[in-house]
Amino acid sequence: MARTAGRRPTRQRGNIEELPSGALRVRVYAGTDPVTKRRHNLVETVPAGPKAWEEAEQVRTRLLNQIDERRNPRTNATLNQLLDRYLTTERFTGEASTLRGYRRYAKNHIRPLIGGEKAGEIDGDILDSFYAELRRCRDHCDRRHRIDHRTAQKHTCDKRCAPHQCLPLAASTVRQIHFILSGAFKRAVRWRWTATNPISQAEPPAPPKPAPQPPSTDEAALLLTEAWKDPDWGTLVWLAMTTGARRAELCALRWRHVDLVEGVLTLHRSIGQDEDGKPKEKDTKDHQQRRVALDPETVAALTRHWQRCGTRAKVLGLVIGPDAFVFSLAPDNSAHLLPDTVTQRYDRMAQRLGLHTTIHKLRHYSATELIAAGVDVRTIAGRLGHSGGGTTTLRVYAAWVSESDQRASTALMNRIPALPALPADPREQSKVDPHSPYEKIAAAIRQRILDGELKVGDPAPSLKDIAAEHQVAAGTAHRAMALLKEWGLVEASRGRRAVVVSTEALPSREPTNSEPSQPVGILATTVTAPSGAVGVERKALELEIRRKGYVVAKLTAEADPEELGELRQLLVDGILRDGYDESRIAEYEMDVHYLGNPDLLMTFVASAR
Repeated sequence: MARTAGRRPTRQRGNIEELPSGALRVRVYAGTDPVTKRRHNLVETVPAGPKAWEEAEQVRTRLLNQIDERRNPRTNATLNQLLDRYLTTERFTGEASTLRGYRRYAKNHIRPLIGGEKAGEIDGDILDSFYAELRRCRDHCDRRHRIDHRTAQKHTCDKRCAPHQCLPLAASTVRQIHFILSGAFKRAVRWRWTATNPISQAEPPAPPKPAPQPPSTDEAALLLTEAWKDPDWGTLVWLAMTTGARRAELCALRWRHVDLVEGVLTLHRSIGQDEDGKPKEKDTKDHQQRRVALDPETVAALTRHWQRCGTRAKVLGLVIGPDAFVFSLAPDNSAHLLPDTVTQRYDRMAQRLGLHTTIHKLRHYSATELIAAGVDVRTIAGRLGHSGGGTTTLRVYAAWVSESDQRASTALMNRIPALPALPADPREQSKVDPHSPYEKIAAAIRQRILDGELKVGDPAPSLKDIAAEHQVAAGTAHRAMALLKEWGLVEASRGRRAVVVSTEALPSREPTNSEPSQPVGILATTVTAPSGAVGVERKALELEIRRKGYVVAKLTAEADPEELGELRQLLVDGILRDGYDESRIAEYEMDVHYLGNPDLLMTFVASAR
């Protein structure tokens, strides 16, 4: 028979194969696998039955239509293979820390559950089941009774080894996993591994509603007072509280970024981590720089911090240059702090105070206090570098109004706790308020000397005895003995045992005009009241001045307690010493005692004239 002109003979595409079980296997060629570079076939099995051949033909036609319309998966690669290619340094465009987090989520949650599935077979039903499992148990248990041991090593179980309790993954974590899969399948479509993105068929959990939990004003005051025992650490906490800067931005802050004359701070760098987890300096989170106006108290705190850094460096023959970091443990401030180190120290400080808070919540504190002070949201977003207000908030940086920013810093000062006074010499402070183990040991030996248990000329406890009695290392005992030498209580030389050389007098519990009792960090002095009327009996008084409930000064004065004008002038003098003027007198109150008498005579308050 003659062949039809203009038409080439074609063979049937795909084949149907009968299996020993009677089922039919449909196989259609779909090109070359881009991953393995091998032949890629679409295969589907039809169960045995009276209409099996008819159903097999329908399957073959459907698969051919998918190939012709380019809706078929181009590879047999699994989701694990897709993640391996997507989560590489060369292809991932995010931060190194984000990549490490994505790899951790993939290892702990995605790969164990659906990693072995073919990427082209992932659909909305599989993803919905996957998300449901994540919300059931974060450990993906098999629902059998088991014990969660405290360690995988051989051990003796205690109360930390408890029966397993299924806890769901947080909604924010499930959303992160959803975004990982979304990014991976977007690349899969681009690489022609799949024809469609199955993530569009699944819905992640709703984002959790923001619930900032800033510390209260009282908690902020406790944190600030505790931090100020170390002036360098206190300055960092104060700056975080007043500017709302991120911890990584504070760690990357250099002295050339601080303008103490204009009172402006420039934030445009932060400390992050590279792909190996090593610290590196990088852009800020929003990749933009911002200028933050500083209030006078913050400028003064930074000025004192600069002077302290310069003094320490000068002792070692070093110089603090403009590229030196503001906060550093190096003598010349050449090395920055690590953000994780700052977080851990802040957490330990909060734990000592019995507070459940983090350093990041100081940003919430700054924002909420500014909002309460009536500052507009745009200015607040600019000071904190927030992007939650939308991209418009980031674009208006050039339109900042400096007066508005200055009002923001001033408004914050009206609500934030007063800056604690600098502590006394740490060596003297450790006599009455020891913290470190060696300070506590030295304070205990000092008390024995003051009580007469150890007299001048007596041998001081040996380093071996100190280490054994207090159960500390020899190095700690040596530091305690060195502190006693600095106090002038003992004397020792190489090869000779230390001996007591001084028994300093205990501070009197009864305050006098020349030496009033005072807690560390509180301004205490003696003032002379203005002379009153002739013939009026004047008495020695003890005065304690408080601002908003916090003691700011302790004074002794000779005055007539019944003369309100004299008491007002004494209160004004204390306010001036606190750095304010008489217009703030309504914020202060003054307890009046007779000298040496603990009974309260009166609490004096006054209003502004």
